[in-house]
Amino acid sequence: MLCIYGRCRKALIMRKIVLIVLLTFFINFLRAQQEITYLKGKVTEQSENIELPIIGANVYWSNTTVGTTTDVNGNFKLSKLNTNNQLVISYVGYRSDTVVINNQDFLSVALVNSIDLNEVTVTYRRNTTEVSLLNPIYTKVVGEKELLKAACCNLSESFETNPSVDVSFTDAITGTRQIQMLGLAGPYTQITRENMPDIRGLSAVYGLTYIPGTWIESIYLNKGTGSVVNGFESIAGQIDVNLRNPASMDELYLNVYGNQKGRIELNANIQADVGNKLGMALLLHGMNNSLKDDHNGDNFLDHPLGEQYVLLNRWELYNDKGIHFQVGVKGTYIDKTGGEIDFDPDFDKGTTNSWGMEIHTERYEGWAKLGKVNIEKPWQSVGFQISGATHKQVSYFGLNNYNANQNTFYSNLLFQSIIKDTNHKFKTGISFQYDDYKELLNSDNFDRTEYVPGAFIEYTYNHLEKFNAIVGLRGDYHNEYGAFVTPRVHLRYSINDKTTVRASGGRGLRSANIISENTGILAASRQLIVNGDGSNKPYGLDPEIAWNYGLNLTYKFTLDYRNGFVSIDFYRTDFKNQIVADLDQNPQQALFYNLEGESYSNSFQAQFDYELINRLDFRIAYRWYDVKTTYNGELKEKPLLSNHRAFINLAYETKMHWKFDYTVNWQGKKRIPDLSANPVEYQLNEYSPDFFLMNVQISKSWQLKFDLYAGVENLLNYKQKDPIMASDQPFSQYFDSSLIWGPVTGRNIYFGVRYKLK
Repeated sequence: MLCIYGRCRKALIMRKIVLIVLLTFFINFLRAQQEITYLKGKVTEQSENIELPIIGANVYWSNTTVGTTTDVNGNFKLSKLNTNNQLVISYVGYRSDTVVINNQDFLSVALVNSIDLNEVTVTYRRNTTEVSLLNPIYTKVVGEKELLKAACCNLSESFETNPSVDVSFTDAITGTRQIQMLGLAGPYTQITRENMPDIRGLSAVYGLTYIPGTWIESIYLNKGTGSVVNGFESIAGQIDVNLRNPASMDELYLNVYGNQKGRIELNANIQADVGNKLGMALLLHGMNNSLKDDHNGDNFLDHPLGEQYVLLNRWELYNDKGIHFQVGVKGTYIDKTGGEIDFDPDFDKGTTNSWGMEIHTERYEGWAKLGKVNIEKPWQSVGFQISGATHKQVSYFGLNNYNANQNTFYSNLLFQSIIKDTNHKFKTGISFQYDDYKELLNSDNFDRTEYVPGAFIEYTYNHLEKFNAIVGLRGDYHNEYGAFVTPRVHLRYSINDKTTVRASGGRGLRSANIISENTGILAASRQLIVNGDGSNKPYGLDPEIAWNYGLNLTYKFTLDYRNGFVSIDFYRTDFKNQIVADLDQNPQQALFYNLEGESYSNSFQAQFDYELINRLDFRIAYRWYDVKTTYNGELKEKPLLSNHRAFINLAYETKMHWKFDYTVNWQGKKRIPDLSANPVEYQLNEYSPDFFLMNVQISKSWQLKFDLYAGVENLLNYKQKDPIMASDQPFSQYFDSSLIWGPVTGRNIYFGVRYKLK
């Protein structure tokens, strides 16, 4: 156990709390199962010769919001209602059916195709990543099957098979992964949890590890500016994470993971119906890594040691009067230690005996959502969202001490209805965002309070299925930046039933957290210098403001009875102001200042998905970036970013439920920050080499309940040579672990077990 300021005792208390919660829950869970009755069934397509299951059919009690959808075998399970016995079964392209349920416990329903044809063969295999041709906002829906193609231990590791998101390490010591979209750092992407702000502020980088992969039901990913309903901060895109919820999750889901580097994880998702209209979910995660590795011989750990515990409890209430209410709480506890192999925090902290770092994080969150649908006017509804969090980080990196606290509050009141008919819809509402920061870097204090009240309206126009437009405008007032407006527009035009063109444009504004978003720089001897104007604005710097424009062409096709799609998009981001992190002026400094000159990002991506043969999915993509910023009066490429990337993913599943996944990434060269002022032995080439990364995974499923999986990350064992500069002199002015352009660790073999109880 790693101890800082008596935290061993805190960790022990937290373990006891988790154990008590688990025992209490299991007792109530078993009791609840005796009181609740369920209706099980199967929905199929009516056919003369064969029974075909219908996947994703809607099954719900009439005039209520209590329902479910059928699984891959057409099966469903739904709790019975004492007040309603009329069950509705519907699916697009089929005639809906209403069945009166009396005492039966199992129901078999065969839907009839709504269009009678002489000879029709219907086959459909749901893609692991779905793209709608009807949504005006180009959105990729990443489902559970896509996430299972890789180990996916947390959100930062959930994009290994997605070419739209780049994942890299912030430095060679802390083991922190960061994401990038459109060539821009992760904080420029708005990350929400079920359309509520989630990872931002002090958690902008580390927060990706606070969401275990087994908790994720799906991820909605869109490039460019998002909806004004979700706020003003989105610049590069939005990642909306949907977590397991009581209405659709399995009763029990267990996952055990381990790898050769000593990382062990245990995840448990538990669901229970507490009465006919109330559901509860308990999500648990624990991780421990205590194995020391130094395969490159630089006397530094290849990955940090530590432990992590995350607990989430959520409740959902359904009401036959159109009311939907949910509430949740979440707690996160993390301890990480890294640095030189012989570093002992009890003796070496704050000294030059041995270089080390520790990061201790405690975060507590709570949220609630209330929605009311007008039963007589189902297009009209009102919703209220509220959330709050307290985040505490105590850390040091060598001789750099960084302690920070954040208390945050968010609320959003939303009303939606129509104008005359459903071709003209609108959403409007008011929001409030509050952040109180206490930041201390060595002796420099960066305390501040930010609050932003705002209002928004968004209009949606639909012309049949041919054309759609979403036009939004919001106005906000920041207590330090003043008033500002955020316009956004999304357009969609259907060339034909298989081809869609989309265009988007809009403005984004965000308040940068320059220390927490660049903590990799703290794991270096660089002096952090902030060239602010001395005002009350955060760090004395202006807000980051950018305009984003994008075009997308999506074409879906069927070739030899198998589906495929092609997607081509181009996005440009123009910064009106940006907080520049300058590592080029002086190798011993990291300077932060307001942009003076140009800063832009051009992003082009082409992707092709197709089922080559039955159950063999093929995905290939190419991505090109042109990202430049003005550093000290000179327009330069963004450092440590590849301009070119190619991607291939193959996924095959046998009839016996063996699954084989293979992914190969090629990344082009990356510019290294200017180190010419250093002595020759502490200089690097202007550009890094290009390289390949390969990942493979094999899994076997039994009755869709029990899975075994094993895989290898970085199959070729490719590593950046000497990722830590001056590792033999960690307290010298040349020490730097933040110049990371490639993999820090080598080949990683992992294995795991999953179990589901539906």
